[in-house]
Order: sequence, then C-alpha cells, then structure tokens
Amino acid sequence: MGIFDSIKGEAKRNFIARADSAKGDIIYKYPENNVRMLTQLTVDADEVALFVKDGKVEGKLGPGRHSLDTNNIPFLSRLIEGFTGGNLFISEIFFVSTREFAGVKFGGPIGDVRDPETGLGIGTMVYGDFSIRVTDPERLVVGLVGMGRTGNDELLGWFKNQVLKVTRDRIAELLVKKRWPLLDVTSGAYTEEIETEVISGLKPHVDGYGLTVVRMGNFHVSIKEEDEATLKKLGKDVAYSRLAGGFQQYAQGQAMLGAAEGMAKGGDGGGGAGNALGGMGMGMGFGMAQQFMNQQQHQQRPPEPAPAAPPADTRSPAQRLKEIKELKDAGVLSDEEYNAKRAELMKLL
Repeated sequence: MGIFDSIKGEAKRNFIARADSAKGDIIYKYPENNVRMLTQLTVDADEVALFVKDGKVEGKLGPGRHSLDTNNIPFLSRLIEGFTGGNLFISEIFFVSTREFAGVKFGGPIGDVRDPETGLGIGTMVYGDFSIRVTDPERLVVGLVGMGRTGNDELLGWFKNQVLKVTRDRIAELLVKKRWPLLDVTSGAYTEEIETEVISGLKPHVDGYGLTVVRMGNFHVSIKEEDEATLKKLGKDVAYSRLAGGFQQYAQGQAMLGAAEGMAKGGDGGGGAGNALGGMGMGMGFGMAQQFMNQQQHQQRPPEPAPAAPPADTRSPAQRLKEIKELKDAGVLSDEEYNAKRAELMKLL
C-alpha cells in the first residue's frame, strides 16, 4: 500500500457515515468497531445511528453531524477502552433508515388451495410488492444482533418469507370461511380484503422487531392456465345442473338441445344426428353411472324402495328464458350456447 492510500485510509477513519452504496438499504453496519475520539459522524435526515456493544444499545444519535466526544455525548464514556488512555472506544455502529421503503418485491407458491365451488385442490401462486418502514430502530438492531442477521439482504429475505407465510395462511383461511370461488380470487375481486388480512396478520410476526408493512401493491394471486380452464368448465357444468335441477335432468336437457340444434341447422341431417347422439351419449353416461352406483349399494345393504320420480319442471318457458339470460350475463353461457337454448325455448311459447 502506498503512502497516499495510507493517508486516504486514515482520513476515512476520521469520518463515519453510511456508505454511498448503501443509501438504499434499510440497515447499514459500519465496518469498523474501533473508533477514535473526536471522529466526525454524519447521520442523514431520514435515519438514526445506534451504538451497540455486547448485544445492547448503549446510545443513539439523530440526524446531523456529530463530533464523537464524551463531553457532548455522555454515553460514549461507557464504551471507552481504558488501556487506550481514553482515545478509543469500541462499538458496533448501525445506521437505520426510518423512511418508508416501497416496491419490495416478493412471491412464491401458496400450495394447493381447495376451491369451495368445485372442491378441487388447485396449485396457487402469489406475487407482488409491499412497502416497509422501521418503527423502532432499537428493537430492529437488537433483534438482528441476537439472530445474527446484521445485513440488509438477510433482513429483507427474512421479511419476505414472513409475508409469503402469512399470505398463504390468510388466503387458505379466507377461502374456507368466506367460501370465495378461487376464480374470483385470481381475478382480483377480493384483493383489498386479502391485503387487509395479510397486513393485519403480519403485525404479531414483525412488531417485535420494530417493523411494519405500510401497504401492499401490485398484489396478485394466480393459478396455471390449464387449472383456470378446468375450473371454468366445472363451474359451467355446476351452473347448468343447478338450472336443470340435477345431473340427470341436465344430461337429458343436453340431449334434447343437441337434437334441436341439429334440426335448426336446416337440412344437415348428419350434423343434427351427431349432436343428438352426443347429447344422448352424455345422458346414457350419467344413466350408466347411476345404475352402477345402485348395484353397488344393493350388494352392500338390503333393497330399498325405489326413489320417487323427480318432480316435473314447472317453470314456464318465459321464466327459463330469463334464467338463461342471467347465465349469459354472468359469463356462464357463451353467445352461441345462449342463442341455441333461446331458440329451443321460443318454440314452447
């Protein structure tokens, strides 16, 4: 090392401040523990400097330029090393920013979440960002020293894990308690409610370290495209069956509509027959499944009286037209499906 490097190094030891490369960090630890008396320490307007020894905060300094001398900073007397004749004290110095840090990104898998509408377990992801602020610098530093997390990256990594953990728990709990359809959650319909729950759920985990989540932004819950398609299809089937009064009625209705659509195409006998047979095939499939279940139950227990025939559909064609219009407006029926069913019901008027 040359003489100019030595002079430069000595000059740095006489001035202590947050490094320029760490201006965007929540916490910065000054690399030297041995500090000379009368050293100049600079604290920025949005931070505090904490002096820590043996895991205990001995004192702190607010914004401004300070000359480290026991005459104007009494707590330094507790840090002086006697063998140096009072010219040196030993302390860890932490600079902690107290401003709000926005745009901290996080994300990861939530795991399989059961959709209340279909009963399927669907793999779910969450990603977004949040803003964080230090509310108690002393708690933060003592907690970090105790856990050995003295760096900004370690702090943020730990905090992101806490956010993901609470988000996972809260979303699963809300789906069960509120019975929110998973497709509504992924569409963003309940984003504000989830954010409120997550911020509230984080408090007991981070308050003890003097931290708080101020707000969350660009928050999104997502699932795979193929899972989204599956949920939409099953949701449509469930809506159909409810409208028809049950799965058997739904299958029979599909067979009738298939035949009607074939005739409506005008002269395309092959196509009409294919649609009719397709609808009948669905009805036969449900019938065979029901027959198999009845046989299994008959083998396991004594015969029971045959179930009563399902009640006749007493709804008027006008009422059924209104119901399929509501399904179309809700996005359950496509324009093509709606027009076909409407044409069939119009014949009954």
